[in-house]
Amino acid sequence: MTLRYLITGATGGLGKQVLNYFTANIPLSEFAAASSNAANKSIFENRGIAFRHVNYDDPQSLETGLRDVENLLLVSTGDRHRGQQHASVIEAAKKAGVKHIWYTSLAFGGFQDTSKAPVMQDHLLTERLLKESGLTYTSIREGAYAECFTVFLDWDPERSGTITLPADGEVAFTSRAELGEATARIMIRGGYVNQIVLFTAGETITAREIVDILNETTGRQIKLDLVPREEYLRTWMVDPRGKPREHFEMIVLFWDEIVKGSLRTTHPLLREILGREPTKPRDFVRKLLLEDRNYVFQY
Repeated sequence: MTLRYLITGATGGLGKQVLNYFTANIPLSEFAAASSNAANKSIFENRGIAFRHVNYDDPQSLETGLRDVENLLLVSTGDRHRGQQHASVIEAAKKAGVKHIWYTSLAFGGFQDTSKAPVMQDHLLTERLLKESGLTYTSIREGAYAECFTVFLDWDPERSGTITLPADGEVAFTSRAELGEATARIMIRGGYVNQIVLFTAGETITAREIVDILNETTGRQIKLDLVPREEYLRTWMVDPRGKPREHFEMIVLFWDEIVKGSLRTTHPLLREILGREPTKPRDFVRKLLLEDRNYVFQY
């Protein structure tokens, strides 16, 4: 029996949002949820949702899990081997006769392929593999999650006084829930064949603006201190949290890209697909902090 849609990563932050939209708007017979953990089967079947075991590192699960699937949502992994994992899924999808792959990429660089962000390199590789596969695909470059603003600012509510960063710049932070909904909507709508599309909020926000919102909503008096890149990297030696140097190198690389404008691009497609204005970054951050003054992003 042909399965119209298969949603991988269905227990993750984005995949869960996609699945929620499908569950509310599409007959249960037309889609299934997939997870790398076979033990998650009951989570979905208890809701009347069909389940398939799809582990990107397990060729057998890929062979059986992708069988008779028309539209595959390939949710990118956070694994350091994700380039190879995505390659394995694409090859298995080709063998299984999948009709269309919808891939969740990132918006570093907007529509350009020039980003040097390490996190973006595997996405660029995956997009290239999709183009070379001969499969029909759509790569959805999704804006940086607004929920992740604490990661970009290295914000820890237990610390007070100053947030130190190596730079500041504009980021089109975008709600993950809205990205999930729009991803589901675009799959159901169809089209965008062999294209890269961009989902972002309609506005940007800077670290300084976020700090202002943080102070307004929580009553804190946090200051933003911008220091030279090399000075910032040296702060790992005196970090009271014991974070390794690699943590600070990651933050530096994020802001290197932001300064270049890699996350500044906005595009109206998210608004078009949602049928409403996406939540503005400042409104989203304010809402999170009003709900929880000690909010931090949970991976």
